[in-house]
Amino acid sequence: MGAMAISTLAGARLIENVSDAPFLASLLPFLKGFTVFYWATGTWWIPMLLVLGVWRHIIERFPLRYDPLYWGGVFPLGMYTVATREMAGALALPFLAPLTVAAFAAALAAWSLTFLGLVLDLWQRARRTCPGTRNRGIKD
Repeated sequence: MGAMAISTLAGARLIENVSDAPFLASLLPFLKGFTVFYWATGTWWIPMLLVLGVWRHIIERFPLRYDPLYWGGVFPLGMYTVATREMAGALALPFLAPLTVAAFAAALAAWSLTFLGLVLDLWQRARRTCPGTRNRGIKD
């Protein structure tokens, strides 16, 4: 999803700058088409990621705890939000405005939860390695 969002953002920026680069004018239909194509492809990843999350944590009952790999999901959500907003502006698609708000809320929630998981994980590790708590509960 991240690569699709980056491609969407690049396409939107090229479309916005057609007036500054005359050679882009002849590519405008191509740029618009592929920008929407990349955005649509990135959008189709979202339901799949939700289904995989439900399968992993609800059906397979994999415990929900911090994993550094979760940051790899946070970045694409933020990129998708920015790409959607920029594409909506470049192609004059105001009906996408509510989607950008929802995507921003989802990205902010994902970032906040992942950061909270990181802080809790670091706190637990510090407690386990702290000299005052290292041998707690062990009798000689």
